[in-house]
Amino acid sequence: MRRLIPLLLATTLLAALPAAAQNVAEIQFDSVANPLTLPDDIYLGEIGGVAANSKGDIFVYTRTSHPTVSLGGSRAFAHGGSRLLQFDKTGKFVREIGANSYGFMFAQQVRIDPQDNIWIVDQMTNFVEKLDPAGHPQLLLGRKPEAIPVPAPRADAPAGEGGGARGGGLPGAGAQSDVFNRPTDVAWDSAGNIFVADGIGNARVAKFNNKGVFIKSWGSKGNGPGQFGAARAIAVDAQGNVYVADSTNKRIQVFDNNGMFKTQLTNVGTPTALCITPGPNQFLYSSNSNPPEDFDVAGDIYKMKLDGTIVGKFGKAGKLPKEFGTVNAIDCRSENNLLVGEVANMRVQKLTLHSN
Repeated sequence: MRRLIPLLLATTLLAALPAAAQNVAEIQFDSVANPLTLPDDIYLGEIGGVAANSKGDIFVYTRTSHPTVSLGGSRAFAHGGSRLLQFDKTGKFVREIGANSYGFMFAQQVRIDPQDNIWIVDQMTNFVEKLDPAGHPQLLLGRKPEAIPVPAPRADAPAGEGGGARGGGLPGAGAQSDVFNRPTDVAWDSAGNIFVADGIGNARVAKFNNKGVFIKSWGSKGNGPGQFGAARAIAVDAQGNVYVADSTNKRIQVFDNNGMFKTQLTNVGTPTALCITPGPNQFLYSSNSNPPEDFDVAGDIYKMKLDGTIVGKFGKAGKLPKEFGTVNAIDCRSENNLLVGEVANMRVQKLTLHSN
């Protein structure tokens, strides 16, 4: 019994330690650090998003180019500043989509849905835009700030009386519609319902049907269940469960399809980018992205089962191949072949993981 008590105590303490302190398996991997061939007059900036379609074509939404601002009455109208680029599966440049688009300003994310439609999330225009595979606009969620007269809340007003949140209510809850405040990501369930992480200016998830009609939203600023410090990324599994990277609170929250809190996954650092693999045996990838004040710490990417069991991790902070600088996007169409987009290193890496 004397031997059993210390053993139980050690096991309990180990379970409470962060993953970094536990014996998390290192996944071996290879990297192609510059897999894309760009024209001589186009350069990558910070990578907001990277994604591949069913044919292997690669789409990159990057913070580059020069924004244009013009005056219209008492308002400033801005566009440009980000570019959407398409490459074939070998990394050869194919085309630019939507050059100088009114909706492209601060690239936040690009996702490809099961029908190969291209979805753009732009943090500063507050747009979530659906393009068909040819690049033609099909659906627009959100409103550009310059198009909305938003009265300034009284500094002394409590939440719900003109203070705390746009439209009243709890801080970060936002308007119960498709008016976003610095959205970060988009995902879909098998029925085509759309889930938007409206997660920096607001702190919520907004759900729409497949026609873009608002259904509901949940979340507000805070650290309790169903609250977010910052909802940085979102993913949906085959059962329709919704995973949200709550980076400020260092956790991934899991909800059912209607926004009811189910559980939280911790011990994976600061989740910033999420991706769930397709197929019957799904895995969740989560980046432990570098804090903005120190790009030389963290940086690893975790591979997990959907119940939160950590399979392993790979990579570290740095600027060399197989190192990461603020991963903002992960594409995991194939379990062991990933595309990773980095903000700090302004590049895309193509990774091949080796089974242990």
